[in-house]
Amino acid sequence: MDARQAMVAQTCLAAAYDGTMDFPAIVGTLMAAGFEGYTVDFRHEVAIYFRSDGASVELPLPPDDVAVAAEFDGEAVKEAIREAQAGTAGYTYKGFCRTVKGAGCSGYMVSMLGRRVVYFGRTAETHVEHFPS
Repeated sequence: MDARQAMVAQTCLAAAYDGTMDFPAIVGTLMAAGFEGYTVDFRHEVAIYFRSDGASVELPLPPDDVAVAAEFDGEAVKEAIREAQAGTAGYTYKGFCRTVKGAGCSGYMVSMLGRRVVYFGRTAETHVEHFPS
């Protein structure tokens, strides 16, 4: 992993939290920098960005006091995703993370190659969200 790619990943993570880039822009930026996917792990409070050659960079998430709920509520996760996609007034990525953690989402995996995001709970329940066309 070169320093430029690590900086791109850091910039995208910061941009998600400060609202300066939306999901499609983040995905496009990461792909242009040579990444094929990333995983956000709420229990370890890290985001890991992966290249196709197996190289990765792990970045800390900002601290948050919301714990991952024991039960996975797929409908609540879907609703949070719909609000993000619609650009609902008052939407923030930090708020999204807090909402899905409260809905039992312990993390999610973004596959640019597969054009989907897999949200998963502590019991390995999942919700798969395909990228919009």
